[in-house]
This record gives sequence, C-alpha cells and structure tokens, in this order.
Amino acid sequence: QCRIDIPDVPAETVYDVLHDVEYRPKWDTNVIDTHDIAQVAANADVGYYAWRCPKPLKNRDVVTLRSWQVQDGYHTIINFSVKHPKYPPRKDLVRAVSLLTGYLVHSTGPSSCSLTYLAQVDPKGSLPKWVVNKASQYLAPRMLKKLHKACVKYPAWKQQHNVSMKPWLYPEQNKLPALALSELVLQRAASLENIDESGLSEVK
Repeated sequence: QCRIDIPDVPAETVYDVLHDVEYRPKWDTNVIDTHDIAQVAANADVGYYAWRCPKPLKNRDVVTLRSWQVQDGYHTIINFSVKHPKYPPRKDLVRAVSLLTGYLVHSTGPSSCSLTYLAQVDPKGSLPKWVVNKASQYLAPRMLKKLHKACVKYPAWKQQHNVSMKPWLYPEQNKLPALALSELVLQRAASLENIDESGLSEVK
C-alpha cells in the first residue's frame, strides 16, 4: 500500500488518467500491452495488462475484472483476476494473479487530491529477496511519482486525443463487446504454474 498527496491536480484528472488505456503507455514505461476486452456493466469491464519485470525475471501479465465508482468526493477503482476463454496464459509470459488491486482518489480541494494505491498480487513465482525489497521500497512509490507527472500533462494531451471520449464517465460511449458476469471465473493462484526464479541475480 502506498499513498501520496497531489497538490496541483484535481481528483477528476487523476481518475481519468488511471482509466485512459490510450494514455497509459505515455507514462507507464513497464507496460508491454494494455487494452480493454469486454464490458460487464456500466461501471465494470474486463481488461488485459502485460508488463516488463526487472531483468532477468520473466515478464508478467494479468486478466482482470475491474469496477469503478464516484461518490462523495471519492473516486474508486478496484480489480481482481479472472479467467477469460480468449485470453489463456501465454508461453512467453507468466500469468500473475491480482488478488485485489485498487486506487482510491480523494478530492481535497478544487485542484488537489490524495491517491492511495493498494496491490495484493501473486506474481506466480518464488522470487529472489532483492525483487521483493525493490518492489516494496521503490517500484510502487516511483510509479506514483510518474503517475503524478502524467496527470499534470494529461489535460493538454487529451485535448489532442479524442477529447470528449471518456467511456468510464459516459457508458454510452463504450463500444466494447458485452460479456455476462456468469461467463467469467475467478482466477485462483493455485491453478497456475509456479515459476522458480529465486536463484536469479539482479542485472545492474
């Protein structure tokens, strides 16, 4: 869990940046691929995210069911892993499991907010201690700093890229294929292969 105060960006902008998959590669340097797969409800969808891990570890990916809500100055996004029939685990990536990942954006003023990030992820592997330390001490705080910088730049970028397209706010804009919740199955960590990477050394 990690939290930052953002004194120069309104909560609405941070919320938009967290949703906008088209903008994500502009600030998330670890992303390999990210896209929405299907719409489950007006405020829920299924998405795919693949990311680079520190060398020499194998890269990871997840398929998640995500839902969101805005209420009383709080903007919430949460996700957890599910199985999708058209997105089985890939041979070139390790399928990780999001037990519960979420963002809570709280408005603290007209142009300020706080952001809390929570991630409970099973990376599906016996990881070296240096990876665990790096992830907890550096990766999450660094990601939030990058996100902050991206939020400052987002309004100008969005003006040039489908300025009015925000399906997370306007469900009628969502053109994703519909998917019934009954077609999804919770992705349990025990059903996936566990990769032993505990003996790998960090590449400097």
